[in-house]
Amino acid sequence: MATTDETASSGGLVIANSETIRSFLRSASKDSNLTDELRKSASNLLSQTSVPYKSLRTIWFASPSSTRPKLLQLFSGSDFVFSSPKPREKSEELKVRLRRLEELAEQKAYEEIVKDITPEKSTNEPFSSYKDQLGFGLHVVLTMFTGYLVGYAAFRALFNHSPIMNAAGGILGLVGGMLLETLLFIIRTSQDLRSSPSTSKLKKNQ
Repeated sequence: MATTDETASSGGLVIANSETIRSFLRSASKDSNLTDELRKSASNLLSQTSVPYKSLRTIWFASPSSTRPKLLQLFSGSDFVFSSPKPREKSEELKVRLRRLEELAEQKAYEEIVKDITPEKSTNEPFSSYKDQLGFGLHVVLTMFTGYLVGYAAFRALFNHSPIMNAAGGILGLVGGMLLETLLFIIRTSQDLRSSPSTSKLKKNQ
């Protein structure tokens, strides 16, 4: 069976125009028994490659039985013409989603290409997790509390149990503990920054 992308404007069943149908339409376009509208319709259908069944049937029924061919003879050698379905249109939401997926795929492909020449992002950042932050905070509190106790005990022994001097010694010890913790944090951070490039180089060499 024949297929085509063009469909008749009237819709419905469409038949390929054969020589038998053209002969009938040619006679109908000159038949004085038909109305002007039907003769004009027959003349228009004569030059087309496919003919709507409804239009052809209307002309056939209006034609005199003595001049028209039988239906079996009229449709002999003809094929049905089926219209191809229209391509499904994509919604705007789907277009946006496909565009994002395409951009992500391109970005991933680019990162895969340049991964050997771009430095890896350091994941050894201080306090990168909640556990690290909590541990560091507890360590600072413990160090400052220990410094306060040491300063308080030292000044209590030196200044003969003076409450003011004892408190001053505790505060001094607390500040000293905080400074000590800050110094240790700076040292640990600098060591992590130095070890990070060497680790990445080792991974590349492997």
